[in-house]
Amino acid sequence: MSINSTNPYNGECLESFEQFSEDKITRIIDQAQRRFQTWRTTDFVHRARLMSNLANLLRQDKSGLAETITLEMGKPITESEGEVEKCAWVCDFYAEQAQSFLEQELITTDASNSWVQYQPLGPVLAIMPWNYPLWQVFRFAAPGVMAGNVGLLKHASNVTRNALNIEDLFLKAGFPEGVFQTLVISSEQVKGVIENDAVKAVTLTGSEKAGASVAAIAGRNIKKCVLELGGSNAFIVLDDADIDHAVATGVQSRFQNTGQSCIAAKRFLVHQSVYDEFLGKFMDRVKNLETGNPLEQHVEIGPLAREDLATELDEQVKSTVAQGARVLTGGEQQGARYSPTVLTGVYPGMPAFDEELFGPVAPILSVKDDEEALRLANHSSFGLGATVCTRSLQRAQNFIDGIEDGAVFVNALVKSDPRLPFGGTKRSGFGRELSHHGIKEFTNAKTVFIN
Repeated sequence: MSINSTNPYNGECLESFEQFSEDKITRIIDQAQRRFQTWRTTDFVHRARLMSNLANLLRQDKSGLAETITLEMGKPITESEGEVEKCAWVCDFYAEQAQSFLEQELITTDASNSWVQYQPLGPVLAIMPWNYPLWQVFRFAAPGVMAGNVGLLKHASNVTRNALNIEDLFLKAGFPEGVFQTLVISSEQVKGVIENDAVKAVTLTGSEKAGASVAAIAGRNIKKCVLELGGSNAFIVLDDADIDHAVATGVQSRFQNTGQSCIAAKRFLVHQSVYDEFLGKFMDRVKNLETGNPLEQHVEIGPLAREDLATELDEQVKSTVAQGARVLTGGEQQGARYSPTVLTGVYPGMPAFDEELFGPVAPILSVKDDEEALRLANHSSFGLGATVCTRSLQRAQNFIDGIEDGAVFVNALVKSDPRLPFGGTKRSGFGRELSHHGIKEFTNAKTVFIN
């Protein structure tokens, strides 16, 4: 059985890949387990040197790697280049910080000596999505491998070449075979991988449905998992906000990666006294977004990653309009392409408010005061992140304390950063990636007590 990689901009089949047999999967997992026994004993200096090599390779081949991202899933090429740079950053970050993050923690007790030490678990399965084909993987792989684990990657089928490129980069950087391997498998084959005794944990970034399925399998097998799922981030604009800055930040947050980001702004909650000004300036920017072939440097909006994703988005918009919302601009599908869209008259109970819109669609709502903004921000089954635009730190603090999400950004778009923990609440998942929190997720925090 073959897996196809298709250019979403023109529908051209880029490559076909043979799906791995069960025997091959078993051999790969066995190799990972054997490699773990030696990799776990390497010192941080050795791991850091190889991780720095990996960062350098990413930067050296930035153009080629970025082109593959754009060809396979349609991201504008300048954003693909930025994604590669960010992967190099996270490699450098953990090469420099992993050892200090995992140092023994001395704790005073009634023992002669007591401490906590962090040890790797073993092979970890990473199930990753197509929207950030390199970054999603590297934000797991860099800390995981530096902690002494080995990685197994089940990537989204439509970005298989990207998945194989990552494995190749690890080998070129000098990592031994088996430290990081790609599994070209179907979703149906994932269950068997998780259930394999050699696989000690699983991390997934993806849809709510996929996360629930993987968590159930991991739970039945008593295995640790980390889930980063969907989001419906609120973008709150208060009446004292810098409107020009809020508009620029909001457009970038909503429309980067053609709107295909779990942490994008997805529900704009704007104070009624500045609503008209914000909406007018927001509309002007959206209408001027450059759409077209994502390989061209000036293009800001490319196709969605697959035609069925554009169709699903169009159905959500049409259903929302049927319930009374208005399309001010956009709302048109052409194959995998979907025009940048602004909706008004959106309320709870409509798909554009309740569901995640994974594409270039911005619902903009008017709110009467801070209390209504906070109530609507929390009126969601998701809890990944929120933005608050205000000049008042006191008002911002009320939202920081009251918003139920995993992150609150003031006067800035929600983004992942190697230095900060990343993850959500509610149906956005559990566990944390990045920072010292992320590297410890797949370690054994071992208590030592000496009397």
